[in-house]
Amino acid sequence: MAFEVKMPQLGLTMEEGTVTRWVKQEGDAVKAGDVILEITTDKLTSEVESEHDGTLLKIVAQEGEDIPVKGLLAYIGEAGEEVGGAEATPEAAAPAAVEAPVVAAPAAATPAPVVTANGRIRISPLARKTAAKMGVDYANIKGTGPAGRIVQKDILAAAENAPVAAVAAPAAAPAPVATAGSVDLMEGDEVEKLSGMRKVVAERMSQSRREIPSVTQNVKIDVTDLMKFRKKINADLGVKYSVNDFILKAVAKALKNNKHILVTLDGDKIIKRAHVNIGMAVALDDGLIVPVLKDIDKMSLEEVSATAKDLAERARTNKLNMDEYKGSTFSISNLGMFGVETFDPIINQPDSGILGVCAAQDELVMDDEGNISKRQFMRISFTFDHRLIDGATAAKFELAVKELLENPMKILL
Repeated sequence: MAFEVKMPQLGLTMEEGTVTRWVKQEGDAVKAGDVILEITTDKLTSEVESEHDGTLLKIVAQEGEDIPVKGLLAYIGEAGEEVGGAEATPEAAAPAAVEAPVVAAPAAATPAPVVTANGRIRISPLARKTAAKMGVDYANIKGTGPAGRIVQKDILAAAENAPVAAVAAPAAAPAPVATAGSVDLMEGDEVEKLSGMRKVVAERMSQSRREIPSVTQNVKIDVTDLMKFRKKINADLGVKYSVNDFILKAVAKALKNNKHILVTLDGDKIIKRAHVNIGMAVALDDGLIVPVLKDIDKMSLEEVSATAKDLAERARTNKLNMDEYKGSTFSISNLGMFGVETFDPIINQPDSGILGVCAAQDELVMDDEGNISKRQFMRISFTFDHRLIDGATAAKFELAVKELLENPMKILL
């Protein structure tokens, strides 16, 4: 008897995964526990192990394909055993195609409540894509996913139960990141599918830009004393604290004293966050991942440094657990090491703020007596959700960070 290998669900909100690489090929012998393929889920690459002994009879999902949770990936069974040519579809298969687009039943009879978050309909990217393809209006569909989120099975159910209707066009959906076939190709151009981590980054950054009226404010900070202080501590204690370690600790302390920055908008409700959990952006070759230092305000500088280094290293080697890049209440993106002077970071939802850290640069300064000296200055760029945070409120937080970085002893007190 042949066994089906299906896309696993590795998190409560996971709805699809991308087949990254087949470790085993058709005809290969496998044992229970052998890794047979790698998949990309959200921002992590995970290994899928065989649950049975046998032979990999048929690969159904090809590398690069996006497969829903419980979608068919492959068959494992006895060598020579015949298997069906099933397609990689979710357990609840989509309804048969119809000649005209279908729409959800009118909401006039029994309107389902619209579940919103951040002023929008709460719907997964896969469900939104499915709705656009099938012409389903999801405005009155009640979601069955976490927190009332509309998931793919809700769209499929609505399409299956709705009457066939001749309409002019499918229901409108948010514009995709890029329209296929909209670019004129030239000789030498290469076309690569937007998938995996880059796809997730593209979707989330576009969503954040569409939904949040954001403002970025820049503040210039004299970090001359911080650089000297760091150098002395490293030399005296034989440690290797980075500038980023001090920034993380300073921002955590500033947030603890400015809790009004730690807020989230959920529909018509404001959630005041109890924890100072800072997401730290880490650049990878094929995207961006934001591991989270949780309750960082309760950590010593030594603990901040060790935790940040550990998370960054495991992020680059794809060894993070899902829980380690979830639960942020604020984010930091440090591009100082690349010489960036200023930039407008994009908010990592559901946070309401993100701090961009820029390069430290030498400048000549003249004092009141006309003496010229060399100082080091660094800019911070604070992007915030203007629905929740006003400019003056944001400025007070920035000044709190400035005060700590210009007086580094206060960071440790």
